Amino acid sequence: MITIIAGTNRNGSNTKKIAQVYINILQQKNIAAQLLSLDEVNVYEKSAAFTQMENDFLIPIQKFIFVIPEYNGSYSGILKLMLDNSNVKECWANKKALLVGVATGRAGNLRGLEHFTGALMHIKTTVHPNRLPISSVQNILNPSGQIIDEATLKTIQNQIEEFLIF
Repeated sequence: MITIIAGTNRNGSNTKKIAQVYINILQQKNIAAQLLSLDEVNVYEKSAAFTQMENDFLIPIQKFIFVIPEYNGSYSGILKLMLDNSNVKECWANKKALLVGVATGRAGNLRGLEHFTGALMHIKTTVHPNRLPISSVQNILNPSGQIIDEATLKTIQNQIEEFLIF
């Protein structure tokens, strides 16, 4: 099982649409995948619901795919808050992560991917070296949330293939 984390709490985000693309590709490969979208959970406090989210989406999982939107040249505060409130040793230590940056600008959240890589490495999560920045995300999605740019779709498929053997 792989958990894909859509790293924003904005409703209707492109981040969640890209996360769904990853889920669909994994399911086509008969790989079990689940979506943890931060617009659907309360990560502001360590509540019973938060602990349940850890037990369902984080603790039993060995591989994560993070889809990370650009927030002021970095990653979202809600994603940082989720990490800060989680049981780091049980949720993240000695596990693996694949990172995808999403931005409406031209850099695809490269800086945010770098910042988040540092945070994950600090909590002993190994980050796959093929971090994918997706630039001008609004131009590669159709109204249904499907990627219409074949080159981007092929790049995502290659990234997933590498992560599956990582």
